[in-house]
Amino acid sequence: MASGDGLLVRVRPPLARLTVEQALGLCELAQDLGSGIIDLTHRANLQLRGVNPSDHDAVVKALCNLGLVDVDPLREAWPSVLVAPCWQPGDDTQRIATQLISRLGELPALPSKFGFAVDAGPAPVLSAAPADIRIERARSGGLIVRADGAALGQLVGQSVEVAVQALLEMAVWFAATAGAVEPPSKRMRSHPLRGAVPCRSGQPEAAADPAALPGPGMSPLGPVYGVAFGQIEAAALSCLLRDSGAIAMRLTPQRSLIMEAGQWCASSAFLTQAGDPLLSVDACPGAPSCASSTVATRTVARAIASEFNAINNTAPRSLHVSGCAKGCARAGAADFTLVGRDGAFDLVRDGRAWDVPALTGLTLETLRQLIGVP
Repeated sequence: MASGDGLLVRVRPPLARLTVEQALGLCELAQDLGSGIIDLTHRANLQLRGVNPSDHDAVVKALCNLGLVDVDPLREAWPSVLVAPCWQPGDDTQRIATQLISRLGELPALPSKFGFAVDAGPAPVLSAAPADIRIERARSGGLIVRADGAALGQLVGQSVEVAVQALLEMAVWFAATAGAVEPPSKRMRSHPLRGAVPCRSGQPEAAADPAALPGPGMSPLGPVYGVAFGQIEAAALSCLLRDSGAIAMRLTPQRSLIMEAGQWCASSAFLTQAGDPLLSVDACPGAPSCASSTVATRTVARAIASEFNAINNTAPRSLHVSGCAKGCARAGAADFTLVGRDGAFDLVRDGRAWDVPALTGLTLETLRQLIGVP
């Protein structure tokens, strides 16, 4: 994929986990054949930035050698499988995800961003993460398969095999019905026929109350570090991996890194405080990295993040600073979305970058006055 600073090369680590050798190899590759920047996405994927087109084949070959990209390009086009990051070997999340990945080749063609969330721990932690079909723990303790956007899911009991089959069946149903509407549906949440998804024999049931993803600080798996705007400096990550002594690195859709079995160590390149205001801010690279943007999105985001957080400290609020109306950094709605246009910003409240703005043509000074005003 092309961007303003070269090609983006996507990496989808299986179960959102890289061994320390894989992670260090990725850092070296980013510095040698990229811009030295690695993006961490809301799907817990990684992207190497700034790859020269002439180096693309060499990068893909190196990623294959690291075991981070499949040698079969058709497999790379399979739907994404997002997993709850605190899975343990042999638990339901790990077993379901592994079996599901092994059977993705059975599915018909699906839209490019279509994906699954395997969230089978004691309580769902991926409710806010992008996915079209979810498997979650039910209030009764069993497992449910739920279409994204639906209030209830289909109870599939405790069997991993039954759960995986139910996930595949729902995906096949979507593929068969998405083209029956105009325009054809690309995501489950917006599919007009979502309410007609076939029910298995299990009773509809609600998911258990959601829990939080691990944030900056210590977790049972190891120290957690936040990544502002999902932008990682490969050199800094390489240092963190070595200094922490981690055996592996896990990725979260909240754009945090878990240094598995590592020790806590200070790092100015990452977010280390749970209340850091940048944790609730999404911002694309903006100008000059992206040709579609006329504003320095991340400079503006940093300038107003602390003020935004202080004004809205009674409850967690979300801020999205987008370089254009495409809204690449955040597909979902935010409490406040700033959209760059002709060097200024439009303000969308409780919406997405492409929604109708409440105010237009705002400068940074004006934004500082408006953020938090009812």
